[in-house]
Amino acid sequence: MATDPYGLTVADYLDGAHDMVAAGRPYLAHLLAEEAARLTPRPATAAGLRATFPDPTTSRTETD
Repeated sequence: MATDPYGLTVADYLDGAHDMVAAGRPYLAHLLAEEAARLTPRPATAAGLRATFPDPTTSRTETD
């Protein structure tokens, strides 16, 4: 399992990700969830976290 130098837990990062979604900051939510996924020992759980908070820059559509 990876370790976090600041002592934050997966739950701490996910709480922050949910807060960022509520604040309209999807990219910060994605980054926090990515860190939570990195700290998660189970690959299936990590994949679920990444799917819940996808990178908004890859799913954005261009408009004229």
